[in-house]
Amino acid sequence: MRRLTPFLLAALVFPAAAFAKEGMWTFDNFPIQQANADLGTRIDQAWLDRVRLASVRLGGASGGLVSGEGLVFTNEHVAAGCVQNLSTPERNYVANGFTPASRAGELRCPGMVAEILTEISDVTQRMQAAGAGLEGEAFTRARDAEAGRIESEACGADRARRCQVVTLYRGGQFKLYTYKRYTDVRLVFAPEHRASAFGGDLDNFSFPRFAIDGAFVRLYENDRPAATPNHLRWNPAPPRADQPVFLSGSPGATQRLLTQDQLRTVAEVAMPLEQQLRAELRGRLLAFSAVSPENAFQAQGPLGGIENNYKRNWGRQQALIDARFMAGRAAAEAEFRQRVAGNAELAREIGDPWAELAGVQPALRRLYPAYYLLEGTAGGGSQLYGYARDLVRGAQERPKPSGERLPEYGDARLAQVENRLTAEPPVYPAVDEVQLAWWLSKTREILTVDDPRIRALLGNESPEALARRLATGTRLGDPAVRRQLWEGGLAAVQASDDPLIRFLLAIQDITRDARSAYEGEVQAPTDRASEKLARARFAVYGTSLYPDATGTLRLTYGRLEGWTHEGRTVPYATNFAGLWDRATGAEPFDLAPRLAAARSRIPANTILDVAASTDTIGGSSGSPAVNAEGEIIGANFDSTVLTQRNAYGYDPAVNRSVLVTAAAVTAALRHAYGMDWLLTELGANRRR
Repeated sequence: MRRLTPFLLAALVFPAAAFAKEGMWTFDNFPIQQANADLGTRIDQAWLDRVRLASVRLGGASGGLVSGEGLVFTNEHVAAGCVQNLSTPERNYVANGFTPASRAGELRCPGMVAEILTEISDVTQRMQAAGAGLEGEAFTRARDAEAGRIESEACGADRARRCQVVTLYRGGQFKLYTYKRYTDVRLVFAPEHRASAFGGDLDNFSFPRFAIDGAFVRLYENDRPAATPNHLRWNPAPPRADQPVFLSGSPGATQRLLTQDQLRTVAEVAMPLEQQLRAELRGRLLAFSAVSPENAFQAQGPLGGIENNYKRNWGRQQALIDARFMAGRAAAEAEFRQRVAGNAELAREIGDPWAELAGVQPALRRLYPAYYLLEGTAGGGSQLYGYARDLVRGAQERPKPSGERLPEYGDARLAQVENRLTAEPPVYPAVDEVQLAWWLSKTREILTVDDPRIRALLGNESPEALARRLATGTRLGDPAVRRQLWEGGLAAVQASDDPLIRFLLAIQDITRDARSAYEGEVQAPTDRASEKLARARFAVYGTSLYPDATGTLRLTYGRLEGWTHEGRTVPYATNFAGLWDRATGAEPFDLAPRLAAARSRIPANTILDVAASTDTIGGSSGSPAVNAEGEIIGANFDSTVLTQRNAYGYDPAVNRSVLVTAAAVTAALRHAYGMDWLLTELGANRRR
């Protein structure tokens, strides 16, 4: 290992000898001694426990508790869905900010759920035993059923908790994560979206940045602010260069443990298909938005998500075609295989999982387009389609024993489904029509007109006509209708004349078949071979490794520092003076009105955004940035384009997280938004 260059170490497919700053570590296997040695800090287990209990998962993002009364600091773009759901063209919080005069003005976020990880337990033996001796879809179903049983045994019908079986090391370990669950989450503060998204898509995934991407929400129980004694102190002091920092959040997914054969399929099949489709949907949404201000208001959420994912995956594509980066991964895989081959007993035990995974790739390449189109991206992101699928599949699955259902409809997960269906966010059928038409047309194009599944999907209608009929004819935008169908079960769903319900009922065979084929021919053999690789990693490198990210709580560490790339040196921090200088008045470099009005009051040298060498990926948005004293000094809100290679390996030379500082948010709350009552709760009412 130590013969490899630092770059090759950065690109390891196994993180066994992870150097300073690398790793999205689970809280039950965090390298305390190594972190203290690397950073010169003195954190301990009590520090870890306090940070864990103050870390909040908000859907696919993160936040941190900052008061004893349920106050959570996160990003504006994490809360943006709530802000838009509460907005109307006449009362536009997106454009004007949400700044209530007191706590009494906090508004409930439709459908938002917050979760705090309270316990981690090992269930590896049960999960691995469940699939023993099985192949194909039987293996997948047995594993899913066992996970459902474990979750139900642990949480039962307790809707205040969530239990989740988490796969780690691609099957090497399984852990049961138990969360405290809050379904009443209320918006406390959000700046104008223009303040948090200054620079727009041009500045996204870049640094220097000049964005105040901070917001606050509050957890409620029994219509009262939740008691949260395990919170972190708000520290608005200016952060320093080289200051140690820890990020605690829920990064979405990495693929560092994939073999080179698996990554080639990502590079040659999955990524090009997904990027091609995203580009066209982006174009359709832009055209829709250009028609009127009302259209632009309705489409801003879906459009922002598409643009973000497109740019993120563009960065990942660059890593996959970077010869130096991929050579580092290849060298690490060769070294790993050599070590396994040198251990005759281990080699006999695991066989050749690399060859097994290589053998899966032809099936993956053949099945992936249909699986992605008919399952993964089915509906094109349409909110109405999502309701219909949950209603139809939920009705079909619930009569079965919990262990025999699709895992997302097991007893322990039904509360999440019900929460989605009974929430009351606004619905914009015109946007759904754009998304449905795009999905139907691209599915026909990619699978081809002659694919028999296309006739089942479209009948004799065009994609555009079918999308219009479904989006304008459905009544699923009404939460009372959804509730009635959910409570009525299969009989009510089958009797419904709603066109979207009828459509979902009609396409269940082709969508379920695509899923079944993929799980049986791709997922099951991949999981079995990956489990063997995990056993080999543990045997060769011990237990001091971190697993791929899985959307569950992780802790990473590093320092506030800039970088040099291709002759350009980037400093670690920006300030408000840089924001004023960058503001041209032309979109997207136009200042938010309330921020512009406060220009003379905000000290120009206040540090705004900082770069950190922490190891993050999508899903880390809102992760509290914590100093060695356990205080929040900011929140992660972005990374750089070069950092998107983080999906496949950490490169210390260029990987940087981008954080908004508590200092900047404090200055904005005080000088631009008049949120003195919130500053008092944060303990930041002392002038700095």
